[in-house]
Amino acid sequence: MKKNTPVKTMLLASTLCLGVVAGATIPTLLTGSPSAQAKAVEVTSPAKPVDFSGVVKAVKPAVVSVQVKTKISTPSSSQSLGIPGFPEFKDLPKDHPFNRFFRRFGEETPQEGEKQPSRPRYGQSQGSGFFISEDGLVVTNHHVVDSGSEFTLVMDDGTELKADLVGSDEKSDLALLKVQDSDRTFEYVKFAEELPAVGEWVLAVGNPFGLGGSVTAGIVSAHGRDINARNYESFIQIDAAVNKGNSGGPTFNLKGEVIGVNTAIFSPSGGNVGIAFAIPSEVAQDVVADLQDGGKVKRGWLGVHIQNVTEDIADSLGLAEAAGAMVTHTDESAPAFKSGVQIGDIILAVEDNPVKNTRELARLIGRADPDSDVELTIWREDREIKIEVHLGLFPDQASISEQKQIEPAKPIAPAEVEEFGLELQVSPDEEGVVITRINPDSVAAEKGLVQGDVIQSVAGKKVDSIKQLRQQIAEAKDGSRKTILMRVKTQNGIRFVALPLKKS
Repeated sequence: MKKNTPVKTMLLASTLCLGVVAGATIPTLLTGSPSAQAKAVEVTSPAKPVDFSGVVKAVKPAVVSVQVKTKISTPSSSQSLGIPGFPEFKDLPKDHPFNRFFRRFGEETPQEGEKQPSRPRYGQSQGSGFFISEDGLVVTNHHVVDSGSEFTLVMDDGTELKADLVGSDEKSDLALLKVQDSDRTFEYVKFAEELPAVGEWVLAVGNPFGLGGSVTAGIVSAHGRDINARNYESFIQIDAAVNKGNSGGPTFNLKGEVIGVNTAIFSPSGGNVGIAFAIPSEVAQDVVADLQDGGKVKRGWLGVHIQNVTEDIADSLGLAEAAGAMVTHTDESAPAFKSGVQIGDIILAVEDNPVKNTRELARLIGRADPDSDVELTIWREDREIKIEVHLGLFPDQASISEQKQIEPAKPIAPAEVEEFGLELQVSPDEEGVVITRINPDSVAAEKGLVQGDVIQSVAGKKVDSIKQLRQQIAEAKDGSRKTILMRVKTQNGIRFVALPLKKS
């Protein structure tokens, strides 16, 4: 027995050790089902640093510097030192010593009755661009060529070429130039069919500060950036160094394809801080195709004024989430009105493409072909409906009817609605009730309502009296609504405001 004791002791120790080491397997043995465990992230590092030289060598001949000659308005010929508060000297006597001073510095005063000849003055701006065809089509930014009278392209080898403006589009900030020398062929690059993922390497090539062909490397930082209210397209954000003069230049993937056109930087100092924005290749391709075909971009037109759907608005209308674009105004001549789109409708989708916000709707409609039919998914009266709209051609300048300024009526018998901290009066000139006073600490003031605004409808029903307004509030509370939606006419147009209701 004593001889076997060490063996038994070893077996017991082994069993205990197994229980400790494999403790994670015990629940499986007891219950018969494995317990869920998260795995740590595992990343395989690249074997060696990335070499960009091959890509650079291939694409650099297709990138050019764009020099733009612009005419500057001639300044006034009045004799002034240009110092604030210092007088001008255009009416001084001819023998005055200050007149001799001006003549000495080239400011000759014309003789009486003699006209001063106007001398045109020119300035020069510069940016970047790139060839997209062998016959010399060059893409750049609209803001690079805007107001330009002459255009010169400087190639990577120093060759200078004169170019003409084919077309330009302010909304997308893209422009197209064409080399005047039609007998020569050029190396060119093509647009990428797919955008790189966030984190992939990209190269920006251009003409920063007029230095000529420069290359910087970085990664894609984000997709879908919104940087300009006038431009409804979204942008690619990159961290490659981009500076003044890079505008209009290309950003490449490692295949040498253009994934974006550099258009803007975010910089408190004016220099590179690693946040640059490029117009995606898919947008650039569409715009360039239109510019080639007539020099203008053709966009679809729905003809509605819209606002974003907030959480409060979604709650007041029974929407599951705050998404879509709310119609605040339609023109009787617009495609939307003719197809039955109404004020207060929430546009949820275009051809089954979800609409997240107003910018998304503008993007989807703008990319659609004019004179085409699109199906809108609309939320109206607590249910989804489908409406087919025959789009029009987006006008060059949107015709927005001027809103008449509402003068607050002087209340004869002020009526307070304590629910929202408002004092109201029936409008003598139009539908609705006018806000004549507002409590600055109220929820209405917090939502941006001001004196002079006209409440036209509440919970989808028109109101012509304070009594009707109070009745709609009571019905909303009876229906267990937490918020109530109001259509409000402001000095800037129509908008919808959702106000939270107090508990009964």
